[in-house]
Amino acid sequence: MSTTDRLRGSIPPLVTPFTNGEVDYDTYAALIEYQIAHGSHGILVNGTTGEPSTLTVEERNRLVSLAVETAKGRVPVVAATGSQSLAETRKLTEHAVAAGTDALLIVTPYYIRPPQRGLVQYYLAVTEGLSTPWMVYHIPGRTAVSVTLDTLKAIRDASPDFVGMKHAVNDLGFVSECLRAFGPDFKVFVGLEELSFPMMAVGACGLMNAVGNLMPSKLAELCAAVERGDLARARALHDALLEINKAVFFDTNPIPIKYMMRRLGIIPKNEHRLPMMPASPELEARLDAVLERAGLLEKAKS
Repeated sequence: MSTTDRLRGSIPPLVTPFTNGEVDYDTYAALIEYQIAHGSHGILVNGTTGEPSTLTVEERNRLVSLAVETAKGRVPVVAATGSQSLAETRKLTEHAVAAGTDALLIVTPYYIRPPQRGLVQYYLAVTEGLSTPWMVYHIPGRTAVSVTLDTLKAIRDASPDFVGMKHAVNDLGFVSECLRAFGPDFKVFVGLEELSFPMMAVGACGLMNAVGNLMPSKLAELCAAVERGDLARARALHDALLEINKAVFFDTNPIPIKYMMRRLGIIPKNEHRLPMMPASPELEARLDAVLERAGLLEKAKS
């Protein structure tokens, strides 16, 4: 199976664990093993859920290297290498390629609000001379810029290693337009939890969802159900996951997911770096109620 063919299914964006303000690399390696043991089809390093804007370039690069070393080829490692700086993005990208990642996910530059022609040239400059498959991370709610179909076409025409996108937008129509324009081999990963099943039903190849940190086996099962055409089972899983999916956004991601992971014993602390903050007592109670209704607290106690 080629590298691009392996890019499918549930590829959760891992949280970055902190202990006393420092990245907890041992826990991060354990999280990778946890994902592999529970059936995830890959891992995403330094995605939004990993709080990359609070990390140094050196920390981001070390996490990428650690992920490749820990996964040992058992599942694909996708490295998110984007920032608002072309020079920094290029540095992160070159390191990820040298480390041996299977694919790159490059966010649209945030805050700058560039024109579409600037996006095209930015992506071509970042990936020039590289041969690793790469995808656009489309999340305008965080970056304040969208990509158009014409922009993606221009990138596709100029970069043969451009293979898809993570789509974190409530826009199913755009997914259908992309798949019609680029064909079914174009990789679309769902980036909004509540659209997991609907977006895969119209052709997305998998998920890059924060809730995969909490319930990796369920997300892997959902992807497998859609892939084999068992839409009844996929719909049932979608319904069962709905409240947890909503809970991920009770506050800024990954505040809720880190609290729930700590509550279930997946990570030892739900620590963040400023300006992010741990869950408030009120949010903790609200999330506990969600976990209780999902039957997860009882499982954690047993």
